[in-house]
Amino acid sequence: MGGTTGATPKPGRGVRGSTTGRPLMAALDLFGRRWSLRIVWELHGGPLGFRALQQHCDQMSSSVLRQRLGELLDARLVAQRPDSTYALTELGRGAYEALRPLVRWSDRWATELTASDAADPAD
Repeated sequence: MGGTTGATPKPGRGVRGSTTGRPLMAALDLFGRRWSLRIVWELHGGPLGFRALQQHCDQMSSSVLRQRLGELLDARLVAQRPDSTYALTELGRGAYEALRPLVRWSDRWATELTASDAADPAD
Protein backbone atom coordinates (compact mmCIF):
# COMPACT_ATOMS: atom_id res chain seq x y z
CA MET A 1 0.00 0.00 0.00
CA GLY A 2 2.96 2.34 -0.50
CA GLY A 3 2.40 5.85 -1.85
CA THR A 4 3.92 6.83 -5.14
CA THR A 5 6.31 9.75 -4.94
CA GLY A 6 4.66 12.77 -6.51
CA ALA A 7 1.19 11.17 -6.63
CA THR A 8 -1.69 13.14 -5.18
CA PRO A 9 -2.28 11.97 -1.60
CA LYS A 10 -5.73 10.40 -1.23
CA PRO A 11 -7.53 8.48 1.49
CA GLY A 12 -7.08 4.73 1.23
CA ARG A 13 -3.51 4.96 -0.07
CA GLY A 14 -0.23 5.01 1.75
CA VAL A 15 1.36 8.47 1.87
CA ARG A 16 4.60 10.01 3.09
CA GLY A 17 5.02 9.04 6.71
CA SER A 18 2.10 6.59 6.84
CA THR A 19 1.01 3.40 5.14
CA THR A 20 -2.43 3.31 6.84
CA GLY A 21 -4.43 5.08 4.16
CA ARG A 22 -6.23 7.08 6.85
CA PRO A 23 -7.92 10.20 5.46
CA LEU A 24 -6.21 12.48 8.00
CA MET A 25 -2.76 11.22 6.99
CA ALA A 26 -3.55 11.82 3.31
CA ALA A 27 -4.82 15.34 4.10
CA LEU A 28 -1.72 16.14 6.16
CA ASP A 29 0.51 14.93 3.33
CA LEU A 30 -1.40 17.01 0.76
CA PHE A 31 -1.41 20.16 2.90
CA GLY A 32 2.18 19.58 3.94
CA ARG A 33 3.35 20.03 0.38
CA ARG A 34 4.90 23.40 -0.20
CA TRP A 35 2.35 26.03 -1.31
CA SER A 36 -0.73 23.77 -1.12
CA LEU A 37 -2.22 25.50 1.90
CA ARG A 38 -1.31 28.89 0.51
CA ILE A 39 -3.20 28.18 -2.70
CA VAL A 40 -6.31 27.13 -0.74
CA TRP A 41 -5.92 30.21 1.45
CA GLU A 42 -5.63 32.58 -1.52
CA LEU A 43 -8.59 31.05 -3.35
CA HIS A 44 -10.95 31.38 -0.38
CA GLY A 45 -11.67 34.97 -1.45
CA GLY A 46 -12.87 33.91 -4.88
CA PRO A 47 -11.65 32.60 -8.24
CA LEU A 48 -8.25 33.64 -9.58
CA GLY A 49 -6.49 33.09 -12.86
CA PHE A 50 -3.10 31.40 -13.00
CA ARG A 51 -1.01 34.60 -13.09
CA ALA A 52 -3.08 36.34 -10.41
CA LEU A 53 -2.76 33.29 -8.17
CA GLN A 54 0.98 33.22 -8.82
CA GLN A 55 1.21 36.89 -7.77
CA HIS A 56 -0.86 36.27 -4.63
CA CYS A 57 1.56 33.45 -3.76
CA ASP A 58 4.69 35.63 -3.75
CA GLN A 59 5.59 34.86 -7.35
CA MET A 60 6.03 31.11 -6.80
CA SER A 61 7.48 29.36 -9.83
CA SER A 62 4.97 28.53 -12.54
CA SER A 63 6.08 24.87 -12.61
CA VAL A 64 5.41 24.43 -8.87
CA LEU A 65 2.08 26.24 -9.16
CA ARG A 66 1.06 23.97 -12.04
CA GLN A 67 2.05 20.89 -10.03
CA ARG A 68 0.20 21.98 -6.89
CA LEU A 69 -2.89 23.01 -8.85
CA GLY A 70 -2.84 19.60 -10.52
CA GLU A 71 -2.73 17.88 -7.14
CA LEU A 72 -5.49 20.08 -5.71
CA LEU A 73 -7.61 19.50 -8.83
CA ASP A 74 -7.03 15.74 -8.53
CA ALA A 75 -7.94 15.90 -4.83
CA ARG A 76 -11.14 17.80 -5.80
CA LEU A 77 -10.36 20.79 -3.59
CA VAL A 78 -9.95 23.15 -6.55
CA ALA A 79 -11.78 23.31 -9.87
CA GLN A 80 -10.85 25.05 -13.09
CA ARG A 81 -13.73 27.12 -14.35
CA PRO A 82 -14.69 27.69 -18.01
CA ASP A 83 -13.11 31.17 -17.89
CA SER A 84 -9.75 29.51 -16.98
CA THR A 85 -9.82 30.72 -13.39
CA TYR A 86 -9.37 28.45 -10.41
CA ALA A 87 -11.83 28.27 -7.53
CA LEU A 88 -12.34 26.23 -4.40
CA THR A 89 -14.86 23.43 -4.63
CA GLU A 90 -17.24 22.67 -1.79
CA LEU A 91 -14.57 20.32 -0.37
CA GLY A 92 -11.96 23.07 -0.74
CA ARG A 93 -14.16 25.58 1.07
CA GLY A 94 -14.64 22.98 3.81
CA ALA A 95 -10.87 22.60 4.11
CA TYR A 96 -10.50 26.38 4.43
CA GLU A 97 -13.18 26.47 7.14
CA ALA A 98 -11.50 23.59 8.97
CA LEU A 99 -8.25 25.57 9.04
CA ARG A 100 -9.75 28.68 10.64
CA PRO A 101 -9.52 27.33 14.22
CA LEU A 102 -5.84 26.57 13.58
CA VAL A 103 -5.33 30.19 12.51
CA ARG A 104 -6.92 31.40 15.77
CA TRP A 105 -4.76 29.00 17.78
CA SER A 106 -1.58 30.10 15.96
CA ASP A 107 -2.38 33.75 16.74
CA ARG A 108 -2.69 32.89 20.45
CA TRP A 109 0.53 30.88 20.25
CA ALA A 110 2.41 33.78 18.64
CA THR A 111 1.08 36.19 21.28
CA GLU A 112 2.20 33.91 24.11
CA LEU A 113 5.64 33.35 22.59
CA THR A 114 6.11 37.07 22.00
CA ALA A 115 5.09 37.86 25.58
CA SER A 116 7.31 35.11 26.92
CA ASP A 117 10.28 36.25 24.82
CA ALA A 118 9.79 39.83 26.01
CA ALA A 119 9.72 38.71 29.65
CA ASP A 120 12.79 36.47 29.27
CA PRO A 121 15.32 38.09 26.91
CA ALA A 122 17.87 35.32 27.68
CA ASP A 123 16.33 33.09 24.94
